Order: sequence, then structure tokens, then C-alpha cells
Amino acid sequence: MYAMILAAGRGERLRPLTDSTPKPLLAAGNKKLIEHHLHALVAAGFSHVIINICHLGQQIIDVLGDGSRYGLVIHYSDERDSVLETGGGIFKALPLLKSDPFLVINGDIWTDYDLSRLPVELDGLAHLVLVKNPGHNPKGDFSLRDKRVVEEKENNATWTFSGIGLYSHELFEQSIACRFPLAPLLRKHIAEGRVTGETYDGQWFDIGTRERLDLLNDLLVS
Repeated sequence: MYAMILAAGRGERLRPLTDSTPKPLLAAGNKKLIEHHLHALVAAGFSHVIINICHLGQQIIDVLGDGSRYGLVIHYSDERDSVLETGGGIFKALPLLKSDPFLVINGDIWTDYDLSRLPVELDGLAHLVLVKNPGHNPKGDFSLRDKRVVEEKENNATWTFSGIGLYSHELFEQSIACRFPLAPLLRKHIAEGRVTGETYDGQWFDIGTRERLDLLNDLLVS
């Protein structure tokens, strides 16, 4: 199975750190944030990874190269002319993602989730890993019923999307090449009952602020 790491974001809330360093290359313990993903992918048996790049993208290429020193083959989807957001970035990379389904991981998370737990096949168009609602997202994103992801109209969702998902190429069959977010596309198919999910209650961090990065570093060096 192929995997994609979303690494094109600007990291505004982590400035000034991200003024000179792309967020995926920030230190997290004794590795760079994106390197934790690469090692986890190798441990789970993945061999091909696509990384989309935009802000300071050449630094990512220079550090990671072709992936051989990690035991991977890395290809880059270049968005330096126009950042495409999550949905548009995945859509552009589809020709490079030569498995169906394929895995997508947000580049700005850290977790000890074992990627080998993911299903090999989809029962629908997507499969999401959900985590307990963190302090910065107390109302959550989704709930889970009979292994199907659902939205709560009362806005009391019990789980947060982790940024780890399996997707089919069919999920994007109505999409066009442009800038667009992934969330509305997922919500459309969640409403149709075509998105499954699982929950994970282990360690998970969304590295959206300096404070959360510091908390992660404290965990990894302790």
C-alpha cells in the first residue's frame, strides 16, 4: 500500500519557528517530526511514500532525499506554485498513489498508533482513525456507530479525527484539479454512510502550536 504525508502547510501558529524551517522538519525528541512518520511507516510494512511540499519545500527534499536511508522510496508532489489544501493536494498526488486504498497522514501530528492495524480493504470510500477529544477541540468532529463514522447534529461528537485515514481513488472521482479542503468531501460521504472508522485511545498530538510541540518534546525526551 502507498502512503502520503501532507507536508505543504505554512505552520502559521508555529511562527517564528516556521519562518525558516518547514513544520515537518521541526525537532520532536531526537528526530524531526516527519521522520517519526517515516519510521512508523517502515515498521508497518510500507515502502512507497508521497510527500506534498510547498512552504520551504526544498528543505524537505534536501533532508529526506529519495528515502533510501529510511528504507523507503519517497516521491514529492510539488505545490510550490500554488498550495492546494488537503483535498486538492491529495487529488494532485493521485497518479503517484498507485494503490487502492492508500494511506494519508497529516504531517503535523505525532502518535504511537500502530499503522499495521489499519484494514487492508475498505468497506466504503474511506476509513478514519478517531481519537479522544483534545483540549483544543472539546466538541470533537465525529461519532462512531456500528463502525460507521457519523456526525452529531447536537454538536456533541465524541471523537476527533486524528489526521490518519485510508482513502479510495473513488472518493475523489467527482473532484477537479483546484484548491479544496478534504473535510467537506468526507462529510458528504459520511452522510451517505460510506465512511468507516476506528477509535484509538493511545498517545496522539496535533502539533498546531509551540506549546503542543513543547509538550511532545517533554514526552519524547523523558
